[in-house]
Amino acid sequence: MVAFTAHTVVAADVSPEWVRGVLDGSEGSEGSEGSEGSEGSDGSDGSGATDLGAPMKPAFLSALAAYTGRRIGALDQMMLAGPLPGRPSPELTGLPELTEITDSGHPRVRRAHRYRDDVRVYAADGGLVLVGRGLAGRWEMAFEVEPDRQGRGLGRSLALAARHLLPPGAGAVWAQVSPGNAASVRTLLAAGYRPVGAEVLLVAR
Repeated sequence: MVAFTAHTVVAADVSPEWVRGVLDGSEGSEGSEGSEGSEGSDGSDGSGATDLGAPMKPAFLSALAAYTGRRIGALDQMMLAGPLPGRPSPELTGLPELTEITDSGHPRVRRAHRYRDDVRVYAADGGLVLVGRGLAGRWEMAFEVEPDRQGRGLGRSLALAARHLLPPGAGAVWAQVSPGNAASVRTLLAAGYRPVGAEVLLVAR
């Protein structure tokens, strides 16, 4: 599920009729036929089409998860930034030289390999940054700062470095962050990322 301004993408093996049926209340989670939607308490006709946020609400997500046999993941804000030329040198990012690592038991790295392909991980003193291909083949990034190094600008430097680590031809890099993680949201904004939408991934059980 990917939500943008005034529209939402339902990237799942379901028909448009099923989606409309669930949103207006005429379809259950199993896709069975039901009665027409009743009038909503807000004065609407009960149709999900009048509520642009309906596809990201628990009722629709739960129905979609039940219908597809998947598990609902976290709600994340999506942020986007363009690539930057050159490798992430200290002059460009304020970081010491990054070292690529191919074997890491770090939880962030293990998670990246579950959700992304072509993952590349780079370590710096006090943190790491990674890039890889995620949803629909887009390039995504993630970063982690060790607790005793937080609050010193390292996160911003790592997020900025990710923009230099994209392969030739990559048009942008995406970041996902919990809306409640205000510190990381501010870090990404400072590194040139801009909010563009929200997503909820439904993953295999």
